[in-house]
Amino acid sequence: MKYRVKHLLEYGFLRGMAWVVGVLPYRIALAVAWGLAFIGFHLVRFRRAEAERRIRLVFGDRYEEREVRRIAWESLRNLMFTAVDIIRSPSLTLERFQAIADCDFLAALKEQKERGQGAVIAVPHMGSWELAGRAMQLLGMPVFSVAGKQRNPLFDRYLNRARERAGIPITLRGAGSLREIVRRLEQGGFLAMLPDVRMREEGVRVRFLGGEANVGPGMAMFARHTGVPVYPILMRRTGWARHEGRMHAPVLADPGMEKQADIQRMTQAVLDVVERGIREDPGQWFWYNKRWVLDPVPSGRER
Repeated sequence: MKYRVKHLLEYGFLRGMAWVVGVLPYRIALAVAWGLAFIGFHLVRFRRAEAERRIRLVFGDRYEEREVRRIAWESLRNLMFTAVDIIRSPSLTLERFQAIADCDFLAALKEQKERGQGAVIAVPHMGSWELAGRAMQLLGMPVFSVAGKQRNPLFDRYLNRARERAGIPITLRGAGSLREIVRRLEQGGFLAMLPDVRMREEGVRVRFLGGEANVGPGMAMFARHTGVPVYPILMRRTGWARHEGRMHAPVLADPGMEKQADIQRMTQAVLDVVERGIREDPGQWFWYNKRWVLDPVPSGRER
């Protein structure tokens, strides 16, 4: 069989839910997502114990057990809400986006575009993070992204097609993609990246959430190579159907520094911004990732 039964079942469920949330009014689609999150959290208890363990690990005794459960619940609920936003993003209009979101970064990025300069956009797994790229695309900015392959090839193709229908071209991660990414940045493109992803191989070791994280060097590497800034942007869901996005001070390369030291410095600066955002509102962050960001990489490579 070309596809595993598990992959077929996951894909069938995804397409069914995509059809449901695509035809329903937005708030009703979110209510369906809320119901699925409720079942996953309270009945199936999908990765709940692990998410709560991670929250305790990071925050210690800052939160009582009730608060830990609340944070874990909000994180899963927001993930389901974000899935709705991804599915519906191709039909999102600029007028609708402006009605539901308050984003201070759009004017600054528009000025960057008018200067003919690109940028690296660092958007962590917070709020409805995919909306940042869609908002830029709606304003005519040449935003693109880099993606690795999902384990389920059917899901992988569906997700990449959804992003491309929303006007965000995808470059598949790999050695052959480096030249393409550099070319796009030098031509004024905006590279959207997730900075809070644990790498399977040795990358850049940074202080993060009270531990050490091994994250990718690409964000800083591309910015330094092309001379573009890195803009950390944090998305936040302020209600079921309301969002805000805040841009923090750009992180710039220092040509006078040794290359690896500069990449380390830039990466740490971005992750410091992400950590502050998580600590201020932990329910906005995705605590359920299978690759826990603070897990070490044994012997330089994940087995």
